[in-house]
Amino acid sequence: MNADPEDTDDTGTVRVDQFLSHPPAKVWRALTEPDLIARWLMPGDFRLEVGHRYTMRATAIPVTGFSGTVLAEVLAFEPERMLRVGWQDADPGSAANADWTITWTLFPEGTGTRLFLEHAGFDPDNPLQQRARSIMGSGWRGAVMRGLIAALDAM
Repeated sequence: MNADPEDTDDTGTVRVDQFLSHPPAKVWRALTEPDLIARWLMPGDFRLEVGHRYTMRATAIPVTGFSGTVLAEVLAFEPERMLRVGWQDADPGSAANADWTITWTLFPEGTGTRLFLEHAGFDPDNPLQQRARSIMGSGWRGAVMRGLIAALDAM
């Protein structure tokens, strides 16, 4: 990965810049087909339709107040270019009170794709959200990107 987290993050946003050696059409499939999303992110009933609400499940992270269940909604998309999804913690009493926006932007680069991720909406004054930002930033750059690359390589 090219971006230094200290250079690209602020207290409200995680940004990731990743080159993938796969064309945008293939990356788009990995971002928008439910069975592929489940391989590298979380299982859920995703459908590429603005306004579609769906649920994803992961392991709870009590130190951040994350319940382990994400209520998501497709907010916008441009095929093979951009996908924006809203995420909220399913637990309305969640200490982190998460209300985030995840935006994936794809740019052709040679025979591959430059993928930008922006995970925005972290409250700079909420210590649990700042802990979540730190943990999720590491996760996006590490395990999630490795999982995405493995899913792409297996397609």
